[in-house]
Amino acid sequence: MEPNAAIRENAARGRFELDVDGQVVFALVRRHGSTLVIDHVEAPPALRGTGAAGRLMQGLMGVARREGAKVLPRCGYAAWWIRSHAEHRDLLA
Repeated sequence: MEPNAAIRENAARGRFELDVDGQVVFALVRRHGSTLVIDHVEAPPALRGTGAAGRLMQGLMGVARREGAKVLPRCGYAAWWIRSHAEHRDLLA
C-alpha cells in the first residue's frame, strides 16, 4: 500500500473507506466479536482495474493485524484477494 494511502473507518456507514483522487473505494464491514466480516467491496467505475480495491484490502488487513482480529470474507472479491495474498491467510476466521 502506498505510504500515504490510509483507510479510515466510517462507523456511521458500517464501512472502511479509502479516498483515491476524490473518489471513495469502500468495504462494508461488520464487527462480530474479534472478527471483521467483509460483506462487500466496491470501487467506483473509474477506479476499477487500478488496484484501488486491493489497496483498500491491504489496509483492512493491517487494521485486522493491529487489532488482533480475524477476517471473514463474505464478498467474492475479498475472498479472492485474501486467497491471492498468502501473507494474509493467517487472518482468515
